[in-house]
Amino acid sequence: MLTEIGHVEAIYRYPVKSMAGERLESAELGWHGLQGDRRLAFRRTDDRSGMPWLTASKVPELVLFTPLQRGTDGDFPTHVRTPDGKEMSVFGEDLAAEVGRRYGGPVQMMHLRNGIFDEASLSVIASNTVREIGRLSGSVLDIRRFRPNVVIRLQQCGAFLEDKWLGGVLSFGEADTSPAIAVTMRDERCSMVNIDPESAKLTPEVMKAVVRANQNNAGIYASVSRVGRIAVGQIVRLYAEHKTANA
Repeated sequence: MLTEIGHVEAIYRYPVKSMAGERLESAELGWHGLQGDRRLAFRRTDDRSGMPWLTASKVPELVLFTPLQRGTDGDFPTHVRTPDGKEMSVFGEDLAAEVGRRYGGPVQMMHLRNGIFDEASLSVIASNTVREIGRLSGSVLDIRRFRPNVVIRLQQCGAFLEDKWLGGVLSFGEADTSPAIAVTMRDERCSMVNIDPESAKLTPEVMKAVVRANQNNAGIYASVSRVGRIAVGQIVRLYAEHKTANA
């Protein structure tokens, strides 16, 4: 069953994992997520685990570092502006030293062609859900706390409706060949949602609200099932198999 559920409200990508994101009007959706999304990350060189990436859950100020492009076109930043306003080469020793100082250990910038993701290559959330979490936590929340790739403005009222999309497919646009993603799992939240993207201040009430309201889940993860270009304003449709009582 194919149902129109809303429109694309916003698109974000994050060139460097856990650093400030970019809001886009459109983006190319490839087999490994949005082009240029999370292709760079700092590796903790003293960490031998399977997840050595430095994130804002360990250094909240990372969200205040802003990737920039200087004198070149493309999907990868050439420089990063620090919270102090200094611009440093993205692969330079100065930036690694600055981030390592805040972390308290050595770090190295890495480039992975297919991206550095925690669970899946695409994250989606409805603006209804963010507003409800804000209401429950007693504040108006910046949607960037949730680090989404795609924000959907739903036709239907209600929060946490993304849970109902599990096992379905979301398509962006009206054509049969429109880009599409398969919804694979709910997005279980971590302390990242407590970090204000403008100040890096922590607000623990946000994650507590998600835990109370929806078992710590807000939004969904998805894998790409059809590539193409997505854009703000596109219709979003959900394809879900109709299940009968005897199924």
